[in-house]
Amino acid sequence: MSPVPDRAIVGAHLRTLDPACPFATAVAMRDGAVVAVGDDAEIRALCDAKTDIVDGVGLHIVPGLTDSHIHPLMSAIRTQGADLTQAATLDEVREVMAAERERTGANGWVRGWGASFEPFLATGIRGDLFNDAVGGQPTYIGFFDGHTAVANASALGIAGVDGPRQFEEASTIVCDERGVPTGELNEWAAMAVVQRVMPQPTEEERYRLFVDAFRKYNQVGLTGLHAMDGAPAEFDILRRMEENGDLTCRVILPLTQTPDTTEAQMRDHLRHRDEHGRRWRGGVAKFFMDGVIESGTAWLIEPDSHNQGGLPFWPDPEAYRRAVALFAGAGFQCVTHAVGDMAVRYALDSYKAAGAAPGIHHRIEHIEVVNDADLPRFAAEGVVASMQPLHMMWFEASGADTWSERLGDRRHGAFRARSLRDSGAIVALGSDWMVASYDPRVGMAWARLRRAGGRPDRAPIVPAQALTPLQALEGYTTESARTVGEANVAGRIAPGFRADLTAFAADPVDCDGDTLATLPVLLTVTDGEIVHRAEA
Repeated sequence: MSPVPDRAIVGAHLRTLDPACPFATAVAMRDGAVVAVGDDAEIRALCDAKTDIVDGVGLHIVPGLTDSHIHPLMSAIRTQGADLTQAATLDEVREVMAAERERTGANGWVRGWGASFEPFLATGIRGDLFNDAVGGQPTYIGFFDGHTAVANASALGIAGVDGPRQFEEASTIVCDERGVPTGELNEWAAMAVVQRVMPQPTEEERYRLFVDAFRKYNQVGLTGLHAMDGAPAEFDILRRMEENGDLTCRVILPLTQTPDTTEAQMRDHLRHRDEHGRRWRGGVAKFFMDGVIESGTAWLIEPDSHNQGGLPFWPDPEAYRRAVALFAGAGFQCVTHAVGDMAVRYALDSYKAAGAAPGIHHRIEHIEVVNDADLPRFAAEGVVASMQPLHMMWFEASGADTWSERLGDRRHGAFRARSLRDSGAIVALGSDWMVASYDPRVGMAWARLRRAGGRPDRAPIVPAQALTPLQALEGYTTESARTVGEANVAGRIAPGFRADLTAFAADPVDCDGDTLATLPVLLTVTDGEIVHRAEA
């Protein structure tokens, strides 16, 4: 006999993704786990006077949604300042930055985030383009890709940047023919030179930003996050959030390894493999094998139209391979950012050489282009394809965008989610927020439509690669669970599984793709706790 539930939902419509009971009207929970699924009468019979019975009329419940690639902590810090995601021209960028300068005041840094490349096609990415708009105040703008930034001369001066520098990784302070920095910063090490001298929030301000961010994730239906931030100090943040009752999503957090991470530091990271709380854990190592196509830093089998794309992020790729072997041998799951087809191939080869501990699937992130010969290897070699089709929001079906211009005919093989899924590979879906919207409704709409929801006037991008509505939901539920070896406890609504639930105003599988992105989220439950309930 099932234990008396502490919470139950009745009168709802449940799509459980459990083959044994695909649909139901009620669910009972206790101590953060599902104890029963069935009809209203069955579930009510299990309840007593202490059970919190939620009226589920109008709720269309699916397993709790998980974003399989998100930067939940870093993005909370780096999305401070002006939102440039809608600025389509250089004049619009300047206008937004001028308004941000007014808000900041006469003495502060002027910051922006989410800039796209198209406004800079005619001028190049230069810091002096904003001096008039910001009155010469130190200015730093991050691009949507997270791998590119631009700073003006005032900001560069504070950072002591007066020429090119050498880095352990493939990062560049871009300079003109005279050796003078233009302000463009490519990849993490170059951006960090300026970021380190920018004013930082206090510890308490940071904490409040994290808590607020997690509540926003709950409001769009997220109950789980495969975080891509990663350092031992961030375990302490998650530990504090959980102790304070503020960790409202489950989090898996990797430890990031870069070319300048020493072997001693890597070996020290091994001792953190089993760190965990009730709603968070480690056990993952994160690597970058390349950058992004738009800035020419993706590693490609054939160079792009600018004759770029021939270099990996790790100047010595064999050092990456040794690092993967170290962590894989210690029982870690390995995660590799690989946008270009050569980066994907090298990651696959490295995983194959390293092997994996029982029950662990290594994973590759993004996979914006993959060679035909490498596509079937994901399923055959047990490697997860972690993808973000909503990154195509910056593409044009005509090819009139920076990504497509650089790749030429290869653009017709963009984001091959359907081919990977049909091959038998695990295809997990995510946002890469702060790169793109963390809203899983937007992500599922892009996976289904290959264009923005609500924009039937826009031509889809490689429509043959669209996922079915059910596959899109699975990308945020069952496939996410399989990705991290949790298919026996997560991704379905079934007895013994975690009580993580997302409730919409309509079934996200049955509803039209163009209305999905705005489908109201009515209830979010993490670990049996109601972490979001829409106002009546």
